[in-house]
Amino acid sequence: MHLEMKITFDKEYLKDLYVTGSSSDKKHRFQPDVVRRYIKTVDLMIESENVNMLSLWKGLHYEHLHGEKEGFSSVRVTQKYRIEFTEHIEGNEQVATICNITELSNHYK
Repeated sequence: MHLEMKITFDKEYLKDLYVTGSSSDKKHRFQPDVVRRYIKTVDLMIESENVNMLSLWKGLHYEHLHGEKEGFSSVRVTQKYRIEFTEHIEGNEQVATICNITELSNHYK
């Protein structure tokens, strides 16, 4: 049995970007390359058995955040952008990791 992570989207624009490749929200418009890489990164997250598998892809730079972002984790989409998400385990045994994507952010701003 192959486990996959369950992905949920905290904000509608994040789901729209993944499903349609664009957002109707003018505040959340991204360059086509950023959107393409965002979709690819979310696909990698879905295909992973759990969040620990994300560390196998060194380019993602999977990490737990600290300071005001304590409780969040992130993976890199590009050199400038990252996906921020929360994670938790479903059930008593590790059935699946559920990642709730909370933000696609330019972490240098």
